Amino acid sequence: MPIADAVRASLARGSWIRKMFEAGIALKARLGADAVFDFSLGNPDLEPPPEFTAALKAAAGSDEPGAHAYMINSGYPFARAAMSEKVALEHGVPTTADDIVMTVGAAGAINVILGTVLNPGDEVVVIRPYFAEYSAYVDNHRGVLVVADSAPDFSLDPAAVARVLSPRTAAVILNSPNNPTGRVYPPDAIAALGAVLSAHASRVGRAPYLIVDEPYRDIVYDGLEVPPVLSAYPESIVASSFSKTLSIPGERLGYIAVNPACAEKALLVSGLSTLNRVLGFVNAPALMQRAVAASWRAKADVSRYARRRDMLAAILTEAGIRFAKPEGAFYLFCEVPEGSPAGSSGAAGAGSPAAAPGQTAASPGQTAGISETRDVTFAMALKENGVLSVPGVGFGYPGWIRLCYCVPEKTIEGSRKGFMATMAGWT
Repeated sequence: MPIADAVRASLARGSWIRKMFEAGIALKARLGADAVFDFSLGNPDLEPPPEFTAALKAAAGSDEPGAHAYMINSGYPFARAAMSEKVALEHGVPTTADDIVMTVGAAGAINVILGTVLNPGDEVVVIRPYFAEYSAYVDNHRGVLVVADSAPDFSLDPAAVARVLSPRTAAVILNSPNNPTGRVYPPDAIAALGAVLSAHASRVGRAPYLIVDEPYRDIVYDGLEVPPVLSAYPESIVASSFSKTLSIPGERLGYIAVNPACAEKALLVSGLSTLNRVLGFVNAPALMQRAVAASWRAKADVSRYARRRDMLAAILTEAGIRFAKPEGAFYLFCEVPEGSPAGSSGAAGAGSPAAAPGQTAASPGQTAGISETRDVTFAMALKENGVLSVPGVGFGYPGWIRLCYCVPEKTIEGSRKGFMATMAGWT
């Protein structure tokens, strides 16, 4: 047994995002890069704003002694103070540096939070469709993933969350703007969710943490603003990063912000700092803390994402593919048309290994039926025409596909022929 069973099962299931990205590499080698239009990976292609570049150069050029040494596990005090100012502005609560832990990206932040709050068998509620890696993060810390449905338009449905809560519920993850739908949850729904969680806490004697995963907070369209969450529920925690807002995903800098109204805030922050160390992160990158603390107010030019959204939406509309119009992030979640590829024996099945609402999600080894879902069939048909997407089954939502439009305009323009050819052969 060269590797652990859980890892072997995870490899067998894999990530559909990774699978399609790797398929694209092989496809480009076969057809040529100019003939492949890759919408599989949410990898921002915008360059960081000049304020960040200047701050990075200044930090790299510093001759301050110990500038690259270890610091306390929660991060530099000046970086935590800068993040507390950011969170206070965004969420309307009086956060301070003592409420912040600097992390290795938002993924590191969520793993640190889950490692701190979960006992074996504790449940974590996610709202589907959900970011695919949540299931792995929960499994990392011996938790159980439980799914709740969104509303039909992919907005937040607090009643659906209420139906899946139990005495074992340790946390609920709220991702807005959402990956993969681009939905931004409105203030009234957030307030209603806060009320649901407070009522549940009164009933069972345990208040679930509300984990607010918001790396796309600054990427919104049409004048929309992302509403605050910490002010709606006391037992809430922000996990975020600068991968998307400063367009520095490879630099891996994020943070955790604990609501100052949290009942056991000091203990929680102490636990988060400890988990940052014992999970092997130790501390967030020193150089990036310095650069971002000096430039976090800058923003990448997200207006280009808005133009790309509209360009891709126009092509999909022309092709006859329905989609949920995103309010934020840089994804289009598209409904797979009824039917199947011409010449096949019939429509692919709609079954999925994802759990039904209120049930636990399938374990990594439970993959039967994935290859037969209609969204996978449609994604493979698109691939044959040079267009790479990600099947919705990877997000717990079969029958849909995700397209990332953080790609050059020429990729979007060039994809039109592939979408049209796929639809022409889909009957």
